[in-house]
Amino acid sequence: MAVGVVDQLEWYHFLIVGLDYVLKFVALGWVPQKRRPSSAMAWLLAIFLIPFIGILLFIMIGSPVVNRRRHKIQMQANALIRDMSSGEPDVPKGLEVTEEQLSMVQLNRELTAMPAVGGTLQKLYSDYAESIREIANAIDEAQHYVNVEIYIMAWDETTDPFFQALARATDRGVEVRLMYDHVGSMKYPESHLLGRKLDRLGIEWYAMLPLKPWRWKFRRPDLRNHRKLVIIDGERAFMGSQNMIDASYLNSGNLKLGRQWVDIMGEFTGPIVSIINSVFAVDWYTESGETLDLIDPSVHAEQLATAKKDTGAELMQLVPSGPGFTTEPNLRLFVSMAHHAKESLQIVSPYFIPEESLLEAVTTAAYRGVKVSLYVSEESDQMMVGHAQASYYEELMESGVEIYQYPAPAVLHTKCAIADGEVAVMGSSNMDMRSFGLNYEITLMTFEGAVMDSLQEIINAYREASLHLDLKEWKNRPWYKQYLDNVFRLTSALQ
Repeated sequence: MAVGVVDQLEWYHFLIVGLDYVLKFVALGWVPQKRRPSSAMAWLLAIFLIPFIGILLFIMIGSPVVNRRRHKIQMQANALIRDMSSGEPDVPKGLEVTEEQLSMVQLNRELTAMPAVGGTLQKLYSDYAESIREIANAIDEAQHYVNVEIYIMAWDETTDPFFQALARATDRGVEVRLMYDHVGSMKYPESHLLGRKLDRLGIEWYAMLPLKPWRWKFRRPDLRNHRKLVIIDGERAFMGSQNMIDASYLNSGNLKLGRQWVDIMGEFTGPIVSIINSVFAVDWYTESGETLDLIDPSVHAEQLATAKKDTGAELMQLVPSGPGFTTEPNLRLFVSMAHHAKESLQIVSPYFIPEESLLEAVTTAAYRGVKVSLYVSEESDQMMVGHAQASYYEELMESGVEIYQYPAPAVLHTKCAIADGEVAVMGSSNMDMRSFGLNYEITLMTFEGAVMDSLQEIINAYREASLHLDLKEWKNRPWYKQYLDNVFRLTSALQ
């Protein structure tokens, strides 16, 4: 009977089976290349269980080959920045750090070429609408140029002051450059009209990492630019976690629930602004091909001193990261913070899906007596991410990590961390696998000073508003939720 079945098979059946085995054999040696074992195993599982479709998905969203051009540009930019600041010390004169803080500065500089410089926090905004108004006010004071790079951008009632300020700036002859992420913004109302509106204002703009296969622009659809920054005249900069869209993200379901995003944006002056501007310049060149002038931060500091302007009240270091970097600078920074923590480690991340080294660093800190607290949303705005994140809670709490859930319907979108009251970070980067390998992110590291004090006040407010997660109650949650958590934990490794 078996022979009869074989006799009924056509030649192309054997071809398909043979091709499937060949693809799986090739995948065994191809997929693990420069990839974490967990990620490689997840991809191989998909390829082996879903013939042809699995390998097609890997080619589309799993292969690092599509990052080659941007990686080359980033390496060239790093070399330029490293050459410009090669004569500068790791820490500018007049600013002191401990040996442990210095080691973190040196780590970041080695990974990104970015030197530590002086900077001053003018204000850390935790009021969503206020930050947009203040950005608009700053744009109204612009005399030469405004550079904007924000992941999600939509022209709505809340963001109208921002766009009106840009319009007034162009009317004054101020040069405005603007970038937003193509995929990040495309799902929001009238996104297809945003470019036309910007054209009418005379603004030069680009949709970052565009997906336009009909124009032969192929790239990974999950490769996104997640940065949020605004620079005015090279003297003032805003950066943080907030996108340029209404706090409801213009979603009818969110409006019905009263769901709004909770974010922070910092306003900075001093030499740190030139560093933030250099990140914009690299991204602008990548999208437009136009080269913008970069200024050495030490020269910038001298110019500010000569003009009797702010030269920076505290030490700051910018840590850009993304597919253009092969060393995952943000992940190494977060892991280093956890390892250095001796008394306390506070983490705020809406999407906490740690890579193995970060999970071990955080739980090890808790095991050795460090008071570790993690702040997340009670309900995630993304179902798959919410389940994947929840799969880590039991392991974290068993190690001693205290988990606080910011109450629904709000979405806690702030990204920051403080270790021992000595090192603090804030910016656009979540602590999840996408942020470590797929998203272009920007993180600011600071030490004792105004930034840390302001972040601590905000974290204290989050703690007062949040629900403390109980390990015993968590273990007793319904079985189907635990099942979904574990399923989506596996899919989170596909990168």
